[in-house]
Amino acid sequence: MRIARFDDDRIGVVVDDDVVDVTDAVDSGSGTDAWPPVTMNRVIRDFDSLRPLLERAASEGPRRPLGEVTLLTPVPWPNKVIAYPVNYHDHGREMQAGYRADVQGFFLKPPSSLSGAGEPVILPVVPGREVHHESELAIIIGAGGRDIPREEWRSHVFGYACLLDMVVRGREERVFRKAYDTFCPVGPWITTADEVGDPTNLDMRLWVGDELRQHANTRDLVLDIPGMVEMASAVMTLHPGDVIATGTPAGVGPVTDGDTIRIRIERVGEMNVNVVQGTTGRTEVFARPYDPPIIKQH
Repeated sequence: MRIARFDDDRIGVVVDDDVVDVTDAVDSGSGTDAWPPVTMNRVIRDFDSLRPLLERAASEGPRRPLGEVTLLTPVPWPNKVIAYPVNYHDHGREMQAGYRADVQGFFLKPPSSLSGAGEPVILPVVPGREVHHESELAIIIGAGGRDIPREEWRSHVFGYACLLDMVVRGREERVFRKAYDTFCPVGPWITTADEVGDPTNLDMRLWVGDELRQHANTRDLVLDIPGMVEMASAVMTLHPGDVIATGTPAGVGPVTDGDTIRIRIERVGEMNVNVVQGTTGRTEVFARPYDPPIIKQH
């Protein structure tokens, strides 16, 4: 099943190239204007019992073309977004990083950085700096837990989505450079784990315009998906709707105003995100150009 969030916090099931609004079937009565927006978290938590309702609503409800709705980030209020740095050897080499995710651990991105497929990446005002794209697979946690052994990882994963980990390139604190609003597009929807099948062999590509910049397969991850779930849960309790970003392969590069980023992950989905220059985000931290210049290695 492909589950989307769209327009004014509506929940939908994607069927072919249409979306069926199933909000009334899953909303517990809090309403789509409730704060915080956690309807999707509850859908994920209660999915086993809700699935028959979703399937019936999807088959009987009126369809709307996807082109007529605005796709939002599927889980706008996760407890946390967990990201693994340098999790492909080729990316580590290109950025001259001497560590890898299996010995470095993870960092956290703020939920306020999340955006959706129908929303642009808004570039902050950072003269002399580049903002880079990083294509990643998003793992959406279903059943929460702590100290999850790697052999039980599948029972804790709800589904998958495309994810862009945007970053102001530099040497400053990683989270600071990755925390801007719209710097974590996720979408275009969540594809449930049963539809994806084996996530350890997924082809992933990213284009900027017509230029193919990144191409990798999840089989090349340094720390694999079972290991990511195990490592994160060893440190903190995972909750329904938590997002794990698996790390990016080689080929990261700058985006500028007017670009379109397209990410496609086999059996998961394809997301097209526009890039626009914003007017905010200036900070003294980025007042100096990145030194030394970015010289990627192969």
